[in-house]
Amino acid sequence: MKTQDFNFSLPPELIAQFPITQRAGSRMLYLDGKKGALQDAMFADLPRYMQPGDVIIFNDTRVIKARLFGTKESGGKLEIMVERILDEHCVLAMIRASHPPKDGSTFKLSGVIPVTVLGRENDFYILRFDHKNTVTELLDCYGNLPLPPYIPREVTQEDEVRYQTIYAKEKGAVAAPTAGLHFDEPMLLKLREMGIIIAYVTLHVGAGTFQPVKVDHINDHKMHKEIYYVPEKTVEDIRLAKSLGGRVLAVGTTSLRALEAAAKAGNGKLIPGHGDTDIFITPGYHLNVVDRLLTNFHFPCSTLMMLVSAFGGSENICQAYQHAIDKSYRFLSYGDAMLIEKQI
Repeated sequence: MKTQDFNFSLPPELIAQFPITQRAGSRMLYLDGKKGALQDAMFADLPRYMQPGDVIIFNDTRVIKARLFGTKESGGKLEIMVERILDEHCVLAMIRASHPPKDGSTFKLSGVIPVTVLGRENDFYILRFDHKNTVTELLDCYGNLPLPPYIPREVTQEDEVRYQTIYAKEKGAVAAPTAGLHFDEPMLLKLREMGIIIAYVTLHVGAGTFQPVKVDHINDHKMHKEIYYVPEKTVEDIRLAKSLGGRVLAVGTTSLRALEAAAKAGNGKLIPGHGDTDIFITPGYHLNVVDRLLTNFHFPCSTLMMLVSAFGGSENICQAYQHAIDKSYRFLSYGDAMLIEKQI
């Protein structure tokens, strides 16, 4: 398939720039992937689409303050975006500067953190923070929350709270698993009281999630790697639920990717474990675990558009997105939600 097969015209005014007042106050578009039917709803209606014994899988990753600003020895300015913490003093990061730094060169971040460039991995740099404090401590102190590139404004105190899910726990993401941003405590309580099983996976969302697909044919695209972890308890919860007729709802494409990566490692059988995944889910991919997907609305020609097209059916997704645009749904990280039943 061609990248342009996943293109559509997204009006800029539909790209949400701020969160709405209440987390659970978003709209929600429901798509029955088998029938192609659409329903306009509110996210608060989610319990109506659930049954006792269903499982909801959340990604409990926590966004780190991954953006830092610095100065080269020449005086030039630069910006880094940490992609991954490698150990207590080294990171993998993207660098924005007028001239790419060379191996062995040094610069200073926030005026206090000496950094040495150790090497490169494709578009990323391996950097060593030459400081007594750990990378995590330094990011907490000097880093900035990395809002997505399509929200080109200063980070506010509201973002510090609202760009994290309420169940965020494991530090390591540089972008939020945004489908989870809709959930608040009353919603989680209501779902539990209904007999819905709540389980967790971890997938540390990388900056690569925002990288455009630059090839004409999607089979030529190379996905970025992300760290995932699927606990034994989550596997057990899913197995039990499925044996009793329950359905698995993945909250976000990241939860789905973590589960499908674990199933891929088990040759189609979901197994617990952790590792790196560069799984690329496109139409025709056989999905092993997830029955339903809650997600936000995505960019044209993105790998996430390809994933939801694989899940709900390309034609269904195309019609649903046009409906969302016609009805002025809000798109991307701070936007509205979409609940999709798997097509096959």
